[in-house]
Amino acid sequence: MKVTEQDIKTVASLSRLKIRPEESARVIEQLDEILTYVDILKSIDTEKISPTTYALPMQNVFREDVVKPSLDRDLALSNAPLKEDGYFKVPRVLEE
Repeated sequence: MKVTEQDIKTVASLSRLKIRPEESARVIEQLDEILTYVDILKSIDTEKISPTTYALPMQNVFREDVVKPSLDRDLALSNAPLKEDGYFKVPRVLEE
């Protein structure tokens, strides 16, 4: 696929990029290489390949859920700046 100067101007305008005239030739060449590669990818037969969500197999990385004793309430509240009746006290964030 051959990319033209007008193609670069159009893409730059749509993407709100400023491409200086001295960069234009390099950008044309790079975009042409990208589009040529996409054309190659389009020609690959993918009929027998099933669609996948991920390229690699996924597995659960969480640990086993095990019941453990929780942190002691007094210890949890020991560094709290405000506490009341065994709970953390925080400023009201919702209006009534």
